[in-house]
Amino acid sequence: MRQPQPQPRPRDLAGYRAVFVHAHPDDEAITTGGAIADLSARGADVLVVTCTLGEEGEVIGETYQHLVAGEADQLGGFRIGELGASISNMRARGEFLGGAGRFRDSGMAGSPASRNPRAFTNAGPEAVELLADILRRERPHLVVTYGPDGGYGHPDHIHAHKIAHAAAEQVGVPRILWAVRLAEETAALMPVSAPDGWRLPADGELDGVARSDIRLELDDAAYSAKIEAMRAHATQLWIADGRVSATNPHGALAEGPVVYYALSNLIVQPIQRVEHYQLGAGVPVTDPSDGLLGGIER
Repeated sequence: MRQPQPQPRPRDLAGYRAVFVHAHPDDEAITTGGAIADLSARGADVLVVTCTLGEEGEVIGETYQHLVAGEADQLGGFRIGELGASISNMRARGEFLGGAGRFRDSGMAGSPASRNPRAFTNAGPEAVELLADILRRERPHLVVTYGPDGGYGHPDHIHAHKIAHAAAEQVGVPRILWAVRLAEETAALMPVSAPDGWRLPADGELDGVARSDIRLELDDAAYSAKIEAMRAHATQLWIADGRVSATNPHGALAEGPVVYYALSNLIVQPIQRVEHYQLGAGVPVTDPSDGLLGGIER
């Protein structure tokens, strides 16, 4: 007997355009992967603008350990491929701000990397103008980035917020949204135990806010696309579903209501079936159930 085929998503957002502004490869998948996949599947034209190559990242798995900044310093180039695969999984488009390698990962606050003349945090008006040029070309109805704290305080995230607002306001983008997650929801989804070698987060260790303006429920297709987009960043993210890869030949499994992952710090985090957004500027959100583009004229 033939199995019923999944019904195609209604392309009810055709004609809308959205630009997501992110600091490093993998941020697009972790924080907004569900929204990108959902908007793309429903016909919106989605562009992901990434501001650095993420050169200062650590590496999960032994295979590519020596690519890090303190050794071969080749991680940024490798992550271009990971980002391309991630964006492809979400059926979106991508480009680097100013071209690949124009700005360098600034590292965490106080890092020597921040003193590099090419560090993203040292890019002021130039970065704003480059992003404004993209927004003039794309004419988006929506820009999505981080809140003023960058989500968890990374200097590049904070700078991405600043330039996204400056460029969007200069061009006149109808709405800016900030990607957030609710602390209470995140805590409620934690598994009872962590995989071997991992650990559960301490109270208050993960970023989170108390409220949001838009709650985006992810259907199975968007949730799966988000997981696969995250899996593409195998040097940075370890998905705890038992699967292995050429990058990370070790499996890990966490059991709970959702799929789990960790960064190189091996702190368990849930891949939630919902994404949250706060209004940063522009057209008010009058009906949260209308989604990210609700209330904006096409």
